Amino acid sequence: MAESQNIEYKESWRDEYLKWVCGFANAQGGTIYIGIDDAGNVVEMKNVKKLMEDIPNKIQSGLGIIAEVNKLTKDGLDYIEIRVEPSSYPVNYHGEYHYRSGATKQQLHGVALTEFIREKTGLLWDAVPVDNIGIGDLDRDSIEIFKREAVRKKRMTKEDLDIPDDELMDHLDLLENGKLKRAAVMLFCRKPGRIVTGCYVKVGKFGEGSDLQYQDTVEGSLFNIADKVIDLIYMKYLKAKITYEHDVRVETYPFPREGVREAIYNALGHNNYAASIPIQIRIEEDAMYISNNCILPEDWTVDTLMKPHKSKPFNPSIANVFYRAGYIEAWGRGIQKICESCRELGTSDPEYIVQGNDITVKFFALESAKISDSKVPKYQADTLADTLAERILALLMTNPNITQTKLAECLKVSVPSVKRTMKTLSDSGEIVRKGGRRYGYWEIKNHKMPL
Repeated sequence: MAESQNIEYKESWRDEYLKWVCGFANAQGGTIYIGIDDAGNVVEMKNVKKLMEDIPNKIQSGLGIIAEVNKLTKDGLDYIEIRVEPSSYPVNYHGEYHYRSGATKQQLHGVALTEFIREKTGLLWDAVPVDNIGIGDLDRDSIEIFKREAVRKKRMTKEDLDIPDDELMDHLDLLENGKLKRAAVMLFCRKPGRIVTGCYVKVGKFGEGSDLQYQDTVEGSLFNIADKVIDLIYMKYLKAKITYEHDVRVETYPFPREGVREAIYNALGHNNYAASIPIQIRIEEDAMYISNNCILPEDWTVDTLMKPHKSKPFNPSIANVFYRAGYIEAWGRGIQKICESCRELGTSDPEYIVQGNDITVKFFALESAKISDSKVPKYQADTLADTLAERILALLMTNPNITQTKLAECLKVSVPSVKRTMKTLSDSGEIVRKGGRRYGYWEIKNHKMPL
């Protein structure tokens, strides 16, 4: 009997052949013969008795399935038959999904993996439960960011969120039979790379053509990335044009902060993480490009995106939690809000570019706010004013939720120095704390910059 789509010969056993078992289980099933060469001849094989015990255990523990393992004899030589039935659910080997196609084994990636899981389970990629990651692996900071934003945006109440983490995950529909869904790992685990590579954001400042001047990589949970990346862009990569109106300082950036935030949050929420490609942000003097891998709904085009449309998130579980945090809209209004922010700033509407499974939003810089500077900058707050108080105020203007620890890190000063200065600003009435310590923010009261 020759090798075929359902038959595989191996002369001896190696644990890597569990991938072939995985491939048969994910396809139409099949049989692996151990102790037979490619020509179909039985070869002498040692340790058959031990393998008859080891192989079933390794299949069950490594793949979570049961296969029929038999000892057969031909011409006085023993060989092993492994009969694999097709599985009704996706089977993975150490997080890898293999599939038997024809007489070859393939590892599924990207779109092929997404479609395979959808066909097997009816679930999208982000809704599939994961093994070996539990509630105890969730990142405390990421959960607190979510709670802070959900309360601040009034999408949930403090009472709603004052519950144990396992109850919170259940209420957010991030648990399946007691297991965390992939969405939970992506949103709340410090190292989502444990289940998928490419879960990070690359930011780069470019000159002419391929001239990369400097770059950063933002890693962590999706909430950790979302909490960091906007500040990084507006404090390090962009400079504001400074003007004064009646002695009041006015800062105008070349790109609309609200629109850029909406575009980045949309990319984080709708990215096809199965493709293992990071979100990329390219910043030039005249334009900013935000790109991610995404599979648009069937028959959707750029024209569909630019017109009023229903919300059809690629990652519904991630999108649901992002909505509750106030990061994205639930009515397909995200692009409308982006365009409105551009018009409010006084620049052109963004351009959307779809090439294959890549989608890019291109923002055009406001000409009157452009500042040419090819040098690698420090955080902008370092050059906004001479005093620590003014530098703190400048950062609070861009991020009223920023912590004192983060202020000290950005300004390269000690935390006690920040605390003393903020107390002075608070005592003088220049800043006022709104809300509690955990969920509150700082409000600046009619501050005037010195002439």
